[in-house]
Amino acid sequence: MIGSSSGVPQAAPSLVRYEPAVLVSESKKKVKGVNQKGAKGGTLPPVQEKSQMAQTEDILNSILPPREWDEGGQKWIQYVSSTPGTRLDVINPAEYLDQQLKRRQARETGICPIREELYGQCFDELIRQVTITCAERGLLLLRVRDEMRMTVAAYRTLYESAIAFGMR
Repeated sequence: MIGSSSGVPQAAPSLVRYEPAVLVSESKKKVKGVNQKGAKGGTLPPVQEKSQMAQTEDILNSILPPREWDEGGQKWIQYVSSTPGTRLDVINPAEYLDQQLKRRQARETGICPIREELYGQCFDELIRQVTITCAERGLLLLRVRDEMRMTVAAYRTLYESAIAFGMR
């Protein structure tokens, strides 16, 4: 699903909600009227407090980095949505998750990379939704996600070592 009827290309489908894709300019241009050191002859502009929404977007972008891809010689970027989730935002991904598990023939037991990827996307969407309402809870869920990934990686290594030991 790389293209869309609106003319804006889409990245691979995901359970995580993203904003519409934005075209990124290929050349890095300087902003006119502003020199390298700041707005006025060598002084930096005053530091302003970021709004709560801007802080939430920064946290979301650090937790779930934007997706980038090239299409037709143009670079596109897609940021995670900062729109709060609704009841439908829980129901629709759950249905999509079930469809994708069946369509991609994910195994129900054992180590399955397809199932791991899809449930990881689902967990990332939950982290996104929680982070929007309470950044601290979102960061805590991020720690839980990372710990779970490390645990699964350790079990995978242990399993592969056991298989290698059994082959001797």
